[in-house]
Amino acid sequence: MENIKFALKSVLAHKMRSLLTMLGIIIGIASVVVIMALGEGFKRSLTDALAGDRNNVQLYFSNTTTESQQSGLFTQFSERQTTDEPEPIVTDTILKGLLEVDGVSNYYTTNNNNGEISVGAKKIESVFITGVSQSYFDVKSISLIAGRKFTANDYAQFARIIMLDKETAETLFDDAQSALNQTVSLANKAYLVVGVYKEENNGGGLPGFGIGGGALMTNTQVAAETGSPENAQIYVHVEDVSRSSEVGKAAAAYLTRATRLREASYDIQDFSQFLDTFNTQIAGITAFIGAVAGISLLVGGIGVMNIMLVSVTERTREIGLRKALGATRRNVLLQFLIEAMVLTSLGGLIGLGIAQLAVTTINVTKALGGEITAVISIPVVLGSLAFSAAVGVLFGVLPANKASKLDPIEALRYE
Repeated sequence: MENIKFALKSVLAHKMRSLLTMLGIIIGIASVVVIMALGEGFKRSLTDALAGDRNNVQLYFSNTTTESQQSGLFTQFSERQTTDEPEPIVTDTILKGLLEVDGVSNYYTTNNNNGEISVGAKKIESVFITGVSQSYFDVKSISLIAGRKFTANDYAQFARIIMLDKETAETLFDDAQSALNQTVSLANKAYLVVGVYKEENNGGGLPGFGIGGGALMTNTQVAAETGSPENAQIYVHVEDVSRSSEVGKAAAAYLTRATRLREASYDIQDFSQFLDTFNTQIAGITAFIGAVAGISLLVGGIGVMNIMLVSVTERTREIGLRKALGATRRNVLLQFLIEAMVLTSLGGLIGLGIAQLAVTTINVTKALGGEITAVISIPVVLGSLAFSAAVGVLFGVLPANKASKLDPIEALRYE
């Protein structure tokens, strides 16, 4: 503790020199931390975009089969073949059987349409319209801002009604409440707005999908008007996220059996392997760029070593006096090592502060786009502080060793 006090006094006694000495460390730490924060932001953004609502697993019809082939003694490869087996019609009776699959707590189905929604002179092109089954509202995280959700009667009567998402409603009617009980036009047909909602997550969609906005309709109405199946997309709800892949595959296998498919099958959208590969690549790129930025740490370390050598020369008489009063070589060595470590640690702290300011500015100004948020993680903070301290120890060894080896008599004679 006494050595740390001496080190802080030495740093404060030469403020400008200490700041210039720490500059390389400050720039290096700030650069590395910001780069790591951007890399973490990209990773989280893609993970959220692909994984989305991970409790809900989509089951899709696949008419391709994979067969393993062998060539020579060791080479193996897979060959994908397309079957002519048509996609079956999945009835409500078959869907109810999904609830018997271990791990499935609920399910919902959707079908889709895309079109222009208009009100008078106002219009939004390319609105992504999702036709939803009634169980959709039991499963999905939908925040109802105004109005109501669809009822069983709406499905039975093929009611020409629609729910708009918050952004679409505000674009067409200025605010959510004003949109209620108004009529909008879609494909030259009138629809009554019964509700305005906000979806808490995108359910696995990619950012920008359905860029014009979003709306919900009953899947029975979408099927009646577009000819698409009522249950075009099938999702099972899994309470235990860690079992999503396992339960999803079991549900897909059930659908394959229940629809009596012989060659084709149902499968799940599993992005885990892609995400692992992407995260590995991002980690590699981030590490490489971080290493390039870390060159300034090396330069900063050399600067620390240089100024510590100067400090040893300036304080030769002080070192001689300490030794004459009984200080051991170990005492002197520790004093200068700790001083170098304090110097670089202070630089690391300042660098972290600058990095936090830069990341906050990036996030507030949305310089990376609204979907990506740079994140400084705790391991990066601790790692950068430990590394800056290590730089001080590494580059302080030579000056400290030189100071500890000074002969006390010669040191006291030094002018």
